[in-house]
Amino acid sequence: MADNKQNVGEPDRSRLSGSEEYEVQYFADKHGITTDQARELIERHGNDRATLDAAAERLRG
Repeated sequence: MADNKQNVGEPDRSRLSGSEEYEVQYFADKHGITTDQARELIERHGNDRATLDAAAERLRG
């Protein structure tokens, strides 16, 4: 299902949609990881952006 562009604000910003390629790509670029690594983190940790940010930082090092 497509991301609802009208649904903005804190609840939407606090989650990362693994089904939206542009969100996965942005997250990967932001953290200097591959899109495959980003998808693996989403599968492992869910879609909470704060949790994923922390996991990506641990992954990098």
